[in-house]
Amino acid sequence: MRADLLIRGGRLIDGTGSAAFRADLAVVDDRIVAMGALHDWQAGNVFDATGLAVAPGFIDPHVHHDEALLTDPLLACMTSQGVTSVINGNCGFSIAPLKYRGVLPAPLDLIVEEQRPRFEQYKDYRAALEKDPPSVNSACLIGHGTLRINEVQDLRRPADARELKAMRAALDQALSEGGIGLSTGAFYPPARAATTAELTAMATVASAHGKLYTTHMRDEGDAVIEALHETFQVGRDACCGVQVSHHKCAGLENHGRSTETLALIDAAMKQQSVGLDTTPWIASATMLNSGRHKQATRVIVSESVPHPELAGQDLTDIAKQWGVSLDEAIARLIPAAGIFFIMDEADVQRILSFKHTIICSDGIHKGSHPHPRVWGTFPRVLGHYVREKNLFSIEEAVKRMTSMPADRFGLGQRGRLALDHFADITIFDPATIAERATFDSPVQPARGIAAVYVNGRLVWDGEKSTGARPGRHLDQTATPQAV
Repeated sequence: MRADLLIRGGRLIDGTGSAAFRADLAVVDDRIVAMGALHDWQAGNVFDATGLAVAPGFIDPHVHHDEALLTDPLLACMTSQGVTSVINGNCGFSIAPLKYRGVLPAPLDLIVEEQRPRFEQYKDYRAALEKDPPSVNSACLIGHGTLRINEVQDLRRPADARELKAMRAALDQALSEGGIGLSTGAFYPPARAATTAELTAMATVASAHGKLYTTHMRDEGDAVIEALHETFQVGRDACCGVQVSHHKCAGLENHGRSTETLALIDAAMKQQSVGLDTTPWIASATMLNSGRHKQATRVIVSESVPHPELAGQDLTDIAKQWGVSLDEAIARLIPAAGIFFIMDEADVQRILSFKHTIICSDGIHKGSHPHPRVWGTFPRVLGHYVREKNLFSIEEAVKRMTSMPADRFGLGQRGRLALDHFADITIFDPATIAERATFDSPVQPARGIAAVYVNGRLVWDGEKSTGARPGRHLDQTATPQAV
């Protein structure tokens, strides 16, 4: 038998959580066609994976690379850490459909550049990706905040009946054109005035399409319990599956509260379709004037439009240098983004350990000094939390990065090493894999990633991008599963 690619001698971690097993793997075109002792098989391309783990390509269900897929299509920050598929449009902000022609409010300005063309319909964005594909597969949620910016005349108030009707119609169209679900971000100013009823009215459209409602909740700090109840209520009233994005307990006063939040999520899961994802870091990142500096023990300025030379410096140092308060320093720095140390390590580990938690990076592809999660999230889990901390098994970690997000978002034949599944494959060294990216030096590829294939084509050769761009736009090809 002959294949296009043979991966020989590796330990296959199939993505289901089952124990790893030694086997060869054969790929023809973009599909896995055989696994086992393939002694009689030949191929034009043979990869010796002896001593290495062979896993499904990692799926990042929460990123903000909507525009980066077009401006940096090799997306080395993803392929270098083993990611083969991403889901954009999170936190209520998507690149499409975007009709608004004015200056974009934060945080949409972190995702979409002012000078770039705007996509008034989702199908136009999809066509751009299909015409000029990136190295990774991608799906995109449709952002409620983006729709609000398009339609609501005064973002400081709830949408009126006419505006809500227009937003629902735009969402319906975008989901029909390939959007994979609805995202909201009532934490952010463009959507903060939205009522629970407005969120529910939007979620019913997602429900009609059989797609998920994902949310950066209204509060992840002092009112995190109330925000969870609102999230569950939206799901119940809209008959829609809900996904709690990057779950955390933010701020010193809320450290330790993951015991409460996880118990609440666990109870809700017994009554309705609820899922969650999280990042393996004690710091978050978002627009600098988010108010999170009041909850943080440290803030790093990752980008400032008026003061780009200050990227990478601590906010407190900048404020002292200028002789002003933190609030005044922020006012001088914006538009800007920041990295906020607001979580407790015990909470991070507790949320990671929760059996239903999916791994995400929440990466924002912008600025000269991004959060290290942009380059290092998945290797950090496999290195720090699996190998060093023994938080869970390597098979369990891979499951949380592959089949769990694939099932939750309905990505069909991805997320597993299985016959006739797409050949999205990451080969790595369990003994050495680790993030190189740090808060001081965040733009660095990981250690221990030997090779990454997307749809059967090599996109990362262990040291650099190959230049191949076989990524595809992903529709929902299976019904999202409850976790």
